Amino acid sequence: DGIEVTAEVTAGTVDNLKFISIRSADLAFGLADSLDDAANGRGAFAEFGRVPMRALAVLYDNYNHVVTVTRTRIERVADLTDQVVSTGAPGSGTEITALRVLEGAGLNPNTDIRAQSLGAAQSVDALKDAKIDAFFWSGGIPTGSVLDLASTPGRTVKLVPNTDTLPFLHQHYGDAVYHAVTIPSATYPGMNGDVEVIGVANVLVAHEAMPEDLAYRITQALFEHHDELAAVHPEAEKLSLETAVIGSTVPFHEGAIRYYSEQGAWPES
Repeated sequence: DGIEVTAEVTAGTVDNLKFISIRSADLAFGLADSLDDAANGRGAFAEFGRVPMRALAVLYDNYNHVVTVTRTRIERVADLTDQVVSTGAPGSGTEITALRVLEGAGLNPNTDIRAQSLGAAQSVDALKDAKIDAFFWSGGIPTGSVLDLASTPGRTVKLVPNTDTLPFLHQHYGDAVYHAVTIPSATYPGMNGDVEVIGVANVLVAHEAMPEDLAYRITQALFEHHDELAAVHPEAEKLSLETAVIGSTVPFHEGAIRYYSEQGAWPES
């Protein structure tokens, strides 16, 4: 009550967090790997500087799709060598994870692939037109644009497993950020089996200066209106008090901690 909310369209996580830092956005979705970089002022944030933010809730896992079609011979990430590959829109969390997954497969993103930087919808159009061979996308399931590709007559979608890069990712970025998740075969038409991929937590964050009471009320609204959120996107069904407090790479806001503590969900309560 008493709060007006406006949704902004951005390129993705990196831009979202920069907007949080300069106070042009109050809330943002962010992938845990990018949050870690932003909190420490490294990677894409090395020149920009650290982002002063706090987590409100861990929402759901983003699934790192490596998408191609059956006309290609791409069966694993290493097969992307010399292929035209979209690594995600500039300023997106997809791009950050994609480059790391490529390195984990032994590929140099600058020399071993012919890289494009397209968003999910642009990538789908380019793959339909055979202008690219594959693309990376980090998002919930099902993702509408991938579903569109999978439902296109004459195109059979193929999702490439990528959990073989986990040892590299854990060695270089720790074992708290990346984990294995499964895209079930029923997710997209044409899949011929479950596919194991890299999962990264998607976290709702706010500027650390957000008033405690407002952070409390926003967190409260997530759970009191859970059914309404789930009606908008199926990934919201996965939000629970138990999972919301696990997987963030940045500290939680005091207002969120107060709500979780009252619900008996905060680990220290």
